[in-house]
Amino acid sequence: MNYETSVTSEAADSLAADLDYSQHGGGSTRRRWMIIAGGLVVLLLVLGVVYYMNSEATPVAAADDEDAQLSVVTVVTPGRTSIDGLITATGTIAARRELPVGVNGEGGRVVSVPVDAGDWVRKGQVLAVIDRSVQSQQLRGQAAQVDVAKADAELAQSNLDRSLQLVERGFVSKADVDRLTATRDAARARVDLAQAQYRELMARNARLNIVAPEAGLLLTRDVDPGQTVSVGSGTLFRIAKGGEMEMLVRVSESQLADLSPGKPAKVTPTGSEKTLDGQIWQVSPVIDPQDRQGTVRVAMSYAPELRPGGFATAAINSGTIVAPILPESAILSDKDGDYVFVVDAEDKAQRRNIETGLIAAEGIVIVDGLDGSESIVLRAGGFLTEGEKVKPNRPDKAEG
Repeated sequence: MNYETSVTSEAADSLAADLDYSQHGGGSTRRRWMIIAGGLVVLLLVLGVVYYMNSEATPVAAADDEDAQLSVVTVVTPGRTSIDGLITATGTIAARRELPVGVNGEGGRVVSVPVDAGDWVRKGQVLAVIDRSVQSQQLRGQAAQVDVAKADAELAQSNLDRSLQLVERGFVSKADVDRLTATRDAARARVDLAQAQYRELMARNARLNIVAPEAGLLLTRDVDPGQTVSVGSGTLFRIAKGGEMEMLVRVSESQLADLSPGKPAKVTPTGSEKTLDGQIWQVSPVIDPQDRQGTVRVAMSYAPELRPGGFATAAINSGTIVAPILPESAILSDKDGDYVFVVDAEDKAQRRNIETGLIAAEGIVIVDGLDGSESIVLRAGGFLTEGEKVKPNRPDKAEG
């Protein structure tokens, strides 16, 4: 009973203390919290205004930053230009009509070779003399056979003439006349045979000497005095008929289509600064399936600079063509071939594969891949990636 009373008394005292605190000190705390809450509201309003202003200005700033980071590239629109087509290619020099010369007869020991490589020879000129001591004796013996046959024929003719005079007097029968006539005819036939054999020996002896079949430039000599030659000795001399030369030019299948006989060419032999005039006289009718190339034969007159087997460079006029022309700085290359960067309508750099042609004074001709209306990156394309957005600078428009 006393315990309950004591507790109740302590609780009452505590409640009284709380009431007293709320009446005197509690009011100050509430006001302080209200001030803090008001400050927070003002701060939030200020932050909201700042955020709103920043949100309005950020897109412009971002756009400016993005433009500032874009690569500025110079672009050109090449259009199409009419130029004289020119195909430049390398090839080898050869005789246009090369004549191999060898033993045409029995052969034998070479006595003399009166010519050397580089000499001009005429048709029928002796190139090598073959020993004919044995053949000369055979020819002399056959000449004697001809004389014997002629003497027999003359005797047979005389016997026949006398018999014809006696037959009228009856001293010689008709049968004797017929026999003597036959003897005379046989003698004449032996004369013809002996003469034919003599001419045969003369022809064979004449073939012992090796002669030039046509006039021209002697290119090679592969025989010396004292050497024994025969039909199996092969080619002993090579002659360029008339001294005419040619250049064998290998060109691609597409280039071959632009060439035809009669087109002019300029040929510069390797090691020489002299340029020689030539003309296409034959275009290969077939294409090599291995490298897809064909041969163009350019005819040229003789010149000391032209040496068969040597290399040369030919510039062939292929006619007038109309195509875009770009400077070398705009053209890039990799394992897939030549290409350029084209700036599209969205200012993005796109790769475009091309095929280049001749090199003109204005630049490199583009034979395939462009029509001339594209915006081409003029330089520094090697630093771009396909699809990259750029900032194009068009000097041609600025100048206009």
